[in-house]
Amino acid sequence: MNKQKKIMLLGGIHYLRPVIEAAQEQGYYVITADYLPDNIAHKYSDEYCNVNIVDKEAVLRAAQERKIDGIISFGVDPGVVAAAYVQEKMGLPQMGPYESVRILQNKDLFRKFLKDNNFNVPEAKSYTTKEAALSDTEWMNFPMIVKPTDSAGSKGVTRIDNIEEYDAALDYAFDKSISGTVIVEEFVDKVGCSSDTDSFLLNGELKFVSFNAQHFDENAANPYTPAAYSWPSTFIEHEEYLKNELQRLLTLLNMQTSVFNIETRVASNGKPYIMECTPRGGGNRLCEMLRYATGVDLITAQVRAAVGDTVEGIEQKPYDGHWAEIILHADKDGAFKALEVSQEIPAQIIERDLWVKKDDRVKAFHGANDAIGTLVLRFENETDLSSVLYQPTKWIKVVVE
Repeated sequence: MNKQKKIMLLGGIHYLRPVIEAAQEQGYYVITADYLPDNIAHKYSDEYCNVNIVDKEAVLRAAQERKIDGIISFGVDPGVVAAAYVQEKMGLPQMGPYESVRILQNKDLFRKFLKDNNFNVPEAKSYTTKEAALSDTEWMNFPMIVKPTDSAGSKGVTRIDNIEEYDAALDYAFDKSISGTVIVEEFVDKVGCSSDTDSFLLNGELKFVSFNAQHFDENAANPYTPAAYSWPSTFIEHEEYLKNELQRLLTLLNMQTSVFNIETRVASNGKPYIMECTPRGGGNRLCEMLRYATGVDLITAQVRAAVGDTVEGIEQKPYDGHWAEIILHADKDGAFKALEVSQEIPAQIIERDLWVKKDDRVKAFHGANDAIGTLVLRFENETDLSSVLYQPTKWIKVVVE
């Protein structure tokens, strides 16, 4: 009888639940790991391991003790480097070399790698102290983006339009940085919407690539936290160039097999940019949305790859219609009362996933962790999609008192 394979998932967020289910459907024993035992994902795994997922040596010890067969950090950015480290040290199936993953996960190292290899890249500098950042401003051309080199979920990110805003932005970024390093970069003014979605690399070759449109709530507590996603993208004519550049990037880094969360945009200067490319599934249910829209199951592919099982069914497929995911969120702190969706909304409601109940306390939308659910919508045409995404409060209302 074959031994049951063990997979370790770093993190405990809500978005891990479908990953846990996919792994269990494959017959794997699922261990979820972080230092927060009350996180929701731990209720669904076979075992919980209390460990700081940023501490790669601690994660390695925990993985060795449990004799795992594979490890990933799906949708959980802080654990990706530790997962790569454990893969390499234990001889487990790898997404790619540990040093390459470090480059992809560190905004400073990533920008340098892009620049050194002639990719389009915004001008950027990194700083380890606030004093150094404040004393080096002559190169700056506003607007600028100030952010930690190593945070996710839009935590610590500020756009500044003048020097007077710089001091507070640095405080915010340093406060959210794990390593104590902040990157300051020119703001790449985009045409249309940025894309933030998932793709799949199999044995070094991009077999499935997607681009979407990322939407924001300008009235949210943090207007840089994505509030909705839609498929297809707003820059279809640039997708082939970006696909080729992504393949070039991943080949240079000798990356092998993994789902990748990739952020791209086309700037007002006409240049397409790779803004982020990290070997993990994105948060906000992006892989689930792609399964709805194309039928391609990146989640099952990822868990099978993680333990060394054959990956099947990864191929480029078109979108079946126009799709949107609304990230449900509150506009203020308070008690949740209701989710109201107009019966006149010009869309098919595929899924309504609400994570709170009446009178639960909710927070204003400062980051991805403040989301209270998602709404999956399918549209027959772009006109209907645009009418909802560009006037969401006309159709969808989160009532908070």
